[in-house]
Amino acid sequence: MTIKFQLDKKLKKARAGKIFTSHGVVETPIFMPVATQSSIKALTFDQLDTCGSQIVLSNTYHLYLRPGEELINKAGGLHGWTNYKKPFLTDSGGFQIFSQAAIGKCKITDKGANFSDHITGSKHFIDPEKSMQIQTKLGADIIMAFDHCPSGGASYLEVKEATDRTHAWAERSFVEFEKQNALTNYDQSLFLIAQGGIFEDLRSQSIEFIKSIDVPGYAIGGVSVGESREDIDRIVRDFAHLLPENKPRYLMGVGTKEDIVKAIDSGIDMFDCVLPTRIARHGAFFDERGQRRSIKNAEFENDFSPLSKTCSCYSCQNHSKAYIRHLFKAREITAFTLLSMHNLHYLIDLTHNIRKEIINGDFEAEKYLQE
Repeated sequence: MTIKFQLDKKLKKARAGKIFTSHGVVETPIFMPVATQSSIKALTFDQLDTCGSQIVLSNTYHLYLRPGEELINKAGGLHGWTNYKKPFLTDSGGFQIFSQAAIGKCKITDKGANFSDHITGSKHFIDPEKSMQIQTKLGADIIMAFDHCPSGGASYLEVKEATDRTHAWAERSFVEFEKQNALTNYDQSLFLIAQGGIFEDLRSQSIEFIKSIDVPGYAIGGVSVGESREDIDRIVRDFAHLLPENKPRYLMGVGTKEDIVKAIDSGIDMFDCVLPTRIARHGAFFDERGQRRSIKNAEFENDFSPLSKTCSCYSCQNHSKAYIRHLFKAREITAFTLLSMHNLHYLIDLTHNIRKEIINGDFEAEKYLQE
């Protein structure tokens, strides 16, 4: 089945909805944990479920390099490979490939991207067609078009080139997806991505262009890649609501309380970021206000309270800061698990609570931002 979107309630620009997939229903707004290499770092999928997860993102670039889409396809796609029954989304791999350009390991042309494997150094080429072929074999419920994401500091001409290329690649991605989708046994839907950097005319042009291609969902890309706080807020605030109202709206790569609250207030439905598990591996956790704290701090050595007194996650219901600090200082990997579970639960619960407030008609972004 192609995914279906149902808008349950709208409060000014903020939205509460449902995405229907063949692997379950996703209630929006939703934060999506990132299983980069088909696994959430330091967590089993059962542990992930206790965090309230409804959908997981995996990375096309990393899975293409290792273990390869053919092996995953033989296992029955990501669902058979991982034995995780809930929906998957795969990104196109473009962001990771283009990140290699900053260190001289990627050359981008209108045809596609030549890049060096960060594991072995071997040479690879991916274009929109190849990305669609990889992703359809990975079998995710939602797959993303291959786009060109410029850096936050790119010039107007550089961003225009990347945006024009993204539009051409969107058309190529759509054509190849339709071809591959007819050959696969997986139920999949394609989302297109708007680029345009911090430039309003390019953002407007990009959104209008991708809206001209009828797909089940749309995303805003190229945000939180080096821009100022003010530019991020402005782009999301001024352009998110211009995406089709009857389709899911996805803001790619953001994962802080402030980003999520402001984006929901602007009309965004879906979010993803590696931040919650990445900072956990460095000993950081979200407190009651969503601020980052370090479990390594001496102030927690004799603190027998949970990471957050208002949190219902496994970590907070069962363990103290003092205990988790001890595990982290002793280099016990259980510390990564407990901190990751808490951080993921915090962001997923944040979106869940805001959804309830939108439906009840009492969501106010300022209440969260002033905490």
